[in-house]
Amino acid sequence: MIITVYGSPAPQGSKRFLGLKGGKGTMVESSKAVKPWREAVKAAALEALEVGALAVDRHCNGAIPGALQMEITFTLAKPKSAPKSRRTWPDKKPDLSKLVRSTEDALTDAGAWEDDARVISCLARKVFPGEHAKALHIPGAVIEIRAAD
Repeated sequence: MIITVYGSPAPQGSKRFLGLKGGKGTMVESSKAVKPWREAVKAAALEALEVGALAVDRHCNGAIPGALQMEITFTLAKPKSAPKSRRTWPDKKPDLSKLVRSTEDALTDAGAWEDDARVISCLARKVFPGEHAKALHIPGAVIEIRAAD
């Protein structure tokens, strides 16, 4: 199954403690960009479910069963200061592992799988538009999910 998401990939950052309310700690996401990204991933996954692009065996609740392998190519906006004449790598923030975390959580929210703990293998990369075979032409991500072999 392949899911294509358009938007600015955002990392699942740290949580900030706001204090106690009713005896429980209140935490809030530090990054304001993560919510739009997670919503974009969720919408793309739900659309893929609707059109049948997720052509893998699924439980009656729609989630993919069993162990899974995932490959994600995040296409990030290329900074204006980056060289135009040669390929460069997005070796600055955001952290790749935090991008994966926010994306996996959104896929769980969409019901693409029961839990991201089912992912046993993940190949992830950050690229700029047009600088990799799997790069999009604008910021976003290409997510490939398949049953583990």
